[in-house]
Amino acid sequence: MARHRKLPDVLTAAERHALLAAPRLRAPTGHRDRCLLTLMLNAGLRASEALNLRVRDVDWISGQLMVRQGKGKKDRAVWLNDTDLELLRAWKARRPVASERLFTTLKGTPINDRDLREMVKRRAHKAGIGKDVHPHLLRHTFATDLYRATTDIRLVQKTLGHADVSTTMLYTHLVDEAVAHAMRTLRHGDPRSEAPGPPKGPRSRSRASSPPRVEMTPTVTTPQEAQQSPSAG
Repeated sequence: MARHRKLPDVLTAAERHALLAAPRLRAPTGHRDRCLLTLMLNAGLRASEALNLRVRDVDWISGQLMVRQGKGKKDRAVWLNDTDLELLRAWKARRPVASERLFTTLKGTPINDRDLREMVKRRAHKAGIGKDVHPHLLRHTFATDLYRATTDIRLVQKTLGHADVSTTMLYTHLVDEAVAHAMRTLRHGDPRSEAPGPPKGPRSRSRASSPPRVEMTPTVTTPQEAQQSPSAG
């Protein structure tokens, strides 16, 4: 018997916006952290893929981003929208230390995976998100939103870099769950309509249609009429 796979949690649109707004751009670390969150949420990068991103991997004109040696040692291309590309351009110009890695500590050393996970949890807590937020949840959120927008599972598979489409099929179940919840709660608070009663027409039998009542008048016989009546023989 196949084991039921638990569906992963994802962020709502409001939670996504709150998380991305949590890091303040005034501080270099805030700018860097917002870029990392954006790449995981809006481009579906894994934690290791975001941390290993090189400056040369980004086409700073078109917004194409090459994910080098992703899971399974496969390269893939993803694209950034204009707003996200401008955010990365500003970070590239602002970096405290010039390095081939796009993201480093303020001293120029590599950021490790544990520090990234702690940053995501800290920013999510600051944003008031009560869920257990981690880098892979951000990737789940991206994949779910992409499938909802396109309903093209092969496109999602290619964007995520999955070798087997059965792995990507998980996101169709997430959307099915959302549809089921929406339909179960649709008009849930509306008043129930009462069952229609019998039609209110003329009564099938009324006093007007009843046969007239006959009044019986008693017969009075005088003594003379009684004497003239023939006797029964």
